[in-house]
Amino acid sequence: MSEAILDIKCWGNSLGLRIPSAIAREARLHENSRVRITVENNHVVITGIENPDLSLEEKLARFDPVRHGGESMAAESVGAEKWP
Repeated sequence: MSEAILDIKCWGNSLGLRIPSAIAREARLHENSRVRITVENNHVVITGIENPDLSLEEKLARFDPVRHGGESMAAESVGAEKWP
């Protein structure tokens, strides 16, 4: 079992904590991993959440144009490309 003693630092208006690579490796966490943070009996518990492999249909069903910004390209050209 890996163990580390760390200092919590300010990160904007929040608090941040760096997870050492040995702890991350043992917990199977990597960059962009999703985690759930809870408090149980005055202990902070960080639990990794596995990202399911979604099919294209499942991804499209979850797509929300309002949340994700709708159309991703402007109608006018913004560089050297030519529009018909």
